[in-house]
Amino acid sequence: MAPSPAQVPGPSAGRPSHTGAPPPGAGAGTARPGDLPALHDILIGVALPALTLSPRHGQLTGTGFEGVFLAGRRLLSRCFLRVAGREPVPLHGRTAAADRADFLGVLRAPGDTGPDPGLLVERTREADGTERITLRSSANRPLRLPVELALGTDLADLGAVAAGRPGPELAASVHGTGLRWAHGDGTAVTVAADPPPSDALAAAGLLRWEAELAPGDRFVLTLRIRTEHARRRQTPGTGRPGGHALADAVAEGDDPRLAPLLSASVADLRALLQRDPAHPADVHLAAGVPWRCGPVTAEALWAARMALPLGTRLAVTTLRALGRTQLLGGGPESGRIPGPLRDAGPLLPPRCTGVEATLAFPVVLAEARRWGLPEQDLAELLPVAERCLDWLRGAVDAGGFVPDPWPAGPTRAETQAHAHRAAVLGADLLDACGRPGGDAWREWARELGERFRARFWFDDRSGGRPLLARTPDGHPLPHLGGWAAHLLDTGLTAAGRSAPGLLDKAQTERLARLLAAPALDSGWGLRGLGEKEPGYNPFGHRSGAVRVHETAVAVAGLAAAGYENEAASLLRGVLDAAEAFDHRLPEMYAGERRTTGAVPVPHPAACRPAAVAAAAGVQLLTAVVGVRPDAPGRTVALQPLRSAPLGEIRLSGLRVAGEPFAARVGRLGLGMVEEAAPGLQLGV
Repeated sequence: MAPSPAQVPGPSAGRPSHTGAPPPGAGAGTARPGDLPALHDILIGVALPALTLSPRHGQLTGTGFEGVFLAGRRLLSRCFLRVAGREPVPLHGRTAAADRADFLGVLRAPGDTGPDPGLLVERTREADGTERITLRSSANRPLRLPVELALGTDLADLGAVAAGRPGPELAASVHGTGLRWAHGDGTAVTVAADPPPSDALAAAGLLRWEAELAPGDRFVLTLRIRTEHARRRQTPGTGRPGGHALADAVAEGDDPRLAPLLSASVADLRALLQRDPAHPADVHLAAGVPWRCGPVTAEALWAARMALPLGTRLAVTTLRALGRTQLLGGGPESGRIPGPLRDAGPLLPPRCTGVEATLAFPVVLAEARRWGLPEQDLAELLPVAERCLDWLRGAVDAGGFVPDPWPAGPTRAETQAHAHRAAVLGADLLDACGRPGGDAWREWARELGERFRARFWFDDRSGGRPLLARTPDGHPLPHLGGWAAHLLDTGLTAAGRSAPGLLDKAQTERLARLLAAPALDSGWGLRGLGEKEPGYNPFGHRSGAVRVHETAVAVAGLAAAGYENEAASLLRGVLDAAEAFDHRLPEMYAGERRTTGAVPVPHPAACRPAAVAAAAGVQLLTAVVGVRPDAPGRTVALQPLRSAPLGEIRLSGLRVAGEPFAARVGRLGLGMVEEAAPGLQLGV
């Protein structure tokens, strides 16, 4: 599948294949063909389909992977500020909100003889390209300063920019209070300035002002970007989603990191929302910015599952979008949801995201029902879930396992966990909806568990470990990594209870110890591959880097299985990492061992924000409180971590049964429901 302009494969999707030399004059930092630009030091503002990528100094120089983008096209590549002929000295750049970055710089006022800067330069850049520049004077005399902005664009596609192949900068023309650029395909972009410039030089893409500042005064300049003929590239459904797909959840407590983590997680999830172009009423999450902002993916479904405490609407629309792609026709493919292959690291061939989505579909639908999915939505989506289960029944190989990619790939332990969970929760769903087949699926899951424990558990003197996979010829791959967390992810079945898992009690206890051991727990979260395993690479996206999604799954699974100490250790590590990343968790970061005084090392090409990482912040905190809903049964239970690893914690603004829900866990680990839907009873 070729990447679209708005969906460039990132590390978790394989490398894009590009040809051609970098443009003349490209800087040394231009990506080589096939490389991806480093993102770890770029400030990303996102409100899809709008996106800004800014270096920390705030200047858009027209080189490298930076600019203002809309629907995968760069609207502005250069926005370079000079005051009195000089660049501001950059002091600070930060992401102030999901869709906004702030920059701070200073300049010495002309004529100053001392070292103190007399001019403060503040810049605020929003995802839609609106930029506000403020000059503040602390000089003791009036100043008259020439202000210049050099602007430019190539209207290049994001994929070409990422590959180091941007187009030539377009010629500008003076237009109204700013400049205008036109592309040969009929697309044009206009930058308007307020106040209007005193001079405009189209040939140089230059706007000029004369700023007059009295002592203590300020000069404010605002730029706004407008596109023309955008409908020729976009359908009406690609605008910002409206309504309230996600609730305004709030975290409070003894740990000061709780509130900013949940706030940033919800903000990032909202920023990643995008409409289904063919069905504008439906929204789903982009997998990650900037590489994967294309059609709905398996990551979007996992993220919607973790975000169920914020309401069921996102899960409904994501399931609906995936359901429309389901293959029909009655053959062996019938019922499967298609999806691209994604790189799985050096040990295994690429996996199929369609298999993952097919197995996740009945799971998310069953759990959404527990959180309060409306009956009409359940009735619409249930046939799709049944067809997913029908495909699963015929998807097993001669050994009784599900290959991935299907039908001739290796059998991965993680895929068997997804299949087992689909069968158990699918059975629960069928029973609840009065559909036949529930008992047969529970028996199928029981038999899969027996086969799994016999074929996917490697016994040794230390107590054994699960196998990563078996090759098509049956060869075992015993490499241990964060993927094993999915073996503990059982999901919620009737009355909010945890579903039975693949492993027996002794194996579950052994796996809990392995997940908490230093070989897997880096101190910042779970490594994708154990530190002592062959092929370990702390920056390998599937061979050693910490993936936040897997760590959140491990915390929830360990907590549900009763291994609170192990869950608490991983939880604290991720919270510490989140603090180092300003509470905006990337999809992954390096699996370097944590040492005293160290900070987590960013992965240069990780998506940030990423759907599963943002949703992981929600899952981590709800796992601490242990919310177990059963909206159809009109009950909700709390199973908090009794050790209260974060002290007192209160979550409010959640949604259970379509109504606001709030719960508190005290310092002694006792939970209390403070707000719930009328008639909702506290369960056990």
